[in-house]
Amino acid sequence: MKTTIINKLAEIEKANDIKILFACESGSRGWEFPSPDSDFDVRFIYVRPLNYYLSVSEKDDHLGFPINDELDIYGWDIKKVLKLIRKSNTTPFEWLQSPIVYREQAHFRDELWTLCQSYFYRKTNANHYLGIAHGALETVTNGNEIKIKKLFYVLRSLLSAKWCLEKNTIAPMTIGPLLTLMPMQLQTLVKDLITLKLSSAEGFIININTELRGYIDKEFKSCTEEAKNLQKESFGTEMLDAFFRNTINRYDD
Repeated sequence: MKTTIINKLAEIEKANDIKILFACESGSRGWEFPSPDSDFDVRFIYVRPLNYYLSVSEKDDHLGFPINDELDIYGWDIKKVLKLIRKSNTTPFEWLQSPIVYREQAHFRDELWTLCQSYFYRKTNANHYLGIAHGALETVTNGNEIKIKKLFYVLRSLLSAKWCLEKNTIAPMTIGPLLTLMPMQLQTLVKDLITLKLSSAEGFIININTELRGYIDKEFKSCTEEAKNLQKESFGTEMLDAFFRNTINRYDD
């Protein structure tokens, strides 16, 4: 599949007159807890020639393609990515940490990741993750039954929120470092669930362990209260503008 993805990215680049700066795996494969039937969530960042941006009209800032049973692929223009970074959006933060990279221009990821550190705002990040956790928890039925895919949405998002609040840094993308925030006995339990998920369909139904459910409810309440009390912040665009101009100039042919 990796070869198929790399070839598809090359086709997209040529057909759309873009330069792909970075392409990675997102979703459960990037989070390191896929199921056998998990699709490939490929995400990429691209730049267009200078003249594309010199227009009085609004321009498209994303590229999307039909989703099939195996491959879900789309990309964002570097300008869109930088706008989202200014808002401390978690998505670029996650993409740049992906352990599975399909395409990367030299130094691009490291340079953009360094820039991201100046635009981290824990209230925005924590609330984003808590929203995902809340949505996944609403799928619980019959007391404690939930699809294993949704349980991991809860766990990863909740632990990411907790990481942002406690460490005041961007949360890791992968599940491993996040588990260190949990008591040891729950770490062992979740690792066993990861092993189960590796051999189970995403729709597999499980009962949430009583101790784990208690931890989830307690931490969700605690994180929600802490995030609520944080002050709002805003960021300027000077460094983002400089990065944008440098990127266009570097790759404009």
